[in-house]
Amino acid sequence: MRWGNMTKFLIAAAAIIGLFCYYILPLATSIKQGLDLQGGTHVVLEAVDTPEAKVDEDAVQRVVKIIERRVNELGLTEPIIQRQGDRRIIVELPGVKDPEKAIDMLGKTALLEFQDESGATVLTGKDLKDAKAQIDPSKRNLVSLEFSDEGAKLFADLTAKNVGKHIAILLDKQVLTSPVVEEAIPSGKAVITGNRSIEEAQQLAILLRSGSLPVKVDVLETRTVGPTLGQDSKEKSQFAFTVGTAAIVIFMLLFYRLSGLVANISLLLYVLMVLLALKMLNATLTLPGIAGIILSIGMAVDANVLIFERFKEEYRAGKTLRAAMDAGFNRAFTTILDSNLTTLIAAGVLFFLGTGPIKGFAITLGIGILLSMFTALTITRHMLKLLMNANVIKNGKVFGA
Repeated sequence: MRWGNMTKFLIAAAAIIGLFCYYILPLATSIKQGLDLQGGTHVVLEAVDTPEAKVDEDAVQRVVKIIERRVNELGLTEPIIQRQGDRRIIVELPGVKDPEKAIDMLGKTALLEFQDESGATVLTGKDLKDAKAQIDPSKRNLVSLEFSDEGAKLFADLTAKNVGKHIAILLDKQVLTSPVVEEAIPSGKAVITGNRSIEEAQQLAILLRSGSLPVKVDVLETRTVGPTLGQDSKEKSQFAFTVGTAAIVIFMLLFYRLSGLVANISLLLYVLMVLLALKMLNATLTLPGIAGIILSIGMAVDANVLIFERFKEEYRAGKTLRAAMDAGFNRAFTTILDSNLTTLIAAGVLFFLGTGPIKGFAITLGIGILLSMFTALTITRHMLKLLMNANVIKNGKVFGA
């Protein structure tokens, strides 16, 4: 026995098992979860025609972009925003338990106007550069506005012509405030007062920063996925993952014995790498995504099955253990590459043509395929070579041959 190689094998196996036991739970719980796992709000919006604005392709695209900006400003965890048909938009907000607040934020037109005493609109939100919620020294909650260069000129002209008069600031045709102009304001800055709380001021600032919707948007459907239902889905998916992985581990041990044990150790590393990849990509895990992971685990073992079956054929044909193992890896490589490449193509089609959860399934499946090839062709092979070089295996029965 060559103790150096055997020691290396044992250290590598212990390191992988130790890393798996230590990191699996923190990694699994740190990945963001989708609406179907943690609960949240599902909203279906539809752009509608009005006398002031008709719905067209450009208007719907702008609505989607503005809603995306509003949701991102809220700091929500991986929302899903996608079109459905010509006029409908689906918005999924994981973790949001108050649908009314979400609807108010998403569907509000947010048309900002500055009007003189005659009711003429001189300035609109399109001339706005920035809006921020603030608390002034007298503890008032307000929104500070900063205009673009062109907007600053219009605002300076508006205030200069209306000294001693009221100018009204309106949002969606409703007056927010109507201050008296004491002097011309050339700085291009203004404030909106009257907010009851700093949260209200922050919400208004978000609406103004994201811009006004070009067309009217109606809410067609609102659905709240409760945390209890999400927890039930999570527990069932965890059970399926555990049972599926355990079945694969037992199968490999029964049919391939020592090489199956090595494949199972590589499988532990593979699961860790998949979860780490999802964490680094800041991905959101959904039920279809979990299905993709479970499927990719089966495919990861499938590569090892092809290799080990080829190894048994070569060994039974009279080759030595080492020669049969090398031939098994070399001759199975083309088959593994072809089968995984076709699945990768399918995953790519799902990603580019699919939406929402379908993309999540495609991502996890694609990552799983790439990492399964890496672990099967490098980690498993290296660990088996260490066993071969340790000179402790005398015949192929320990490999199930």
